[in-house]
Amino acid sequence: MEFLVSSGIINSYFRKLNDSLRTDVAVVGGGPSGLLAAALLAEKGYSVNLYEKSLAPGGGMWGGAMMFTSILIERNAASIAEESGMILAPGERGNYVVDSVQATAALINRACCSGVRIFNCISVEDLTFDRNEEVNGVVINWFPVLQKGLMVDPLMTGAKAVLDATGHPAEIATGLARKNGVKLSTASGGVAGERSLNVELGERNTVEFTCEVYPGLFVSGMSACAVGGGYRMGPVFGGMLLSGSKVADLIVKRIERKQL
Repeated sequence: MEFLVSSGIINSYFRKLNDSLRTDVAVVGGGPSGLLAAALLAEKGYSVNLYEKSLAPGGGMWGGAMMFTSILIERNAASIAEESGMILAPGERGNYVVDSVQATAALINRACCSGVRIFNCISVEDLTFDRNEEVNGVVINWFPVLQKGLMVDPLMTGAKAVLDATGHPAEIATGLARKNGVKLSTASGGVAGERSLNVELGERNTVEFTCEVYPGLFVSGMSACAVGGGYRMGPVFGGMLLSGSKVADLIVKRIERKQL
């Protein structure tokens, strides 16, 4: 029986890993914008890998506000939240309050049910380039390996588009600019850095700065704010959902354009 348990797990996981070596979209980071973008793309029929270095996807959404497990969703994002299975309660000025644990679980469930291949405990440590110096994949390794500083070579996965949804650090876009000296589609050509908290402007910036920041590389959520120089917004998540929806559409347009 013990052999059957191990065999079933190993065979299943390595089928999933082998099937993921070429994908349409690689999403880096399993916060709300990354989860929603991945789910929307998979629902449109694209193959999607989502890499999350933590044990559980969800990003900062699990903890609510200072571990009070309630967060705010603005009314202009309410339909996306409901479509994702979130249970909304009326809040102030026409906005809504949701339970952060239920809302996060709903996003993860939507991504899983849509066919997104989620790889937890795996970190994206670099990008791959094609001959035109456009992003065409990711370099992956076990996060505990990187945490421990072990000298273990990574593996590579090909992708038609990569999404940096790593949150405040914007790890992928920052690494791309630092290592390759390339210019991003920002005012300075580099990562501007996140500004201090302003809820209204932060929500607007999260969506406004969601874009293709370099050929083949997109940013969403707090990564978009960090790259574009936007404000942070605190425990308000409507902008994250709108950003995930926007970037999914942008990625579809790129893939369709490249196929012409």
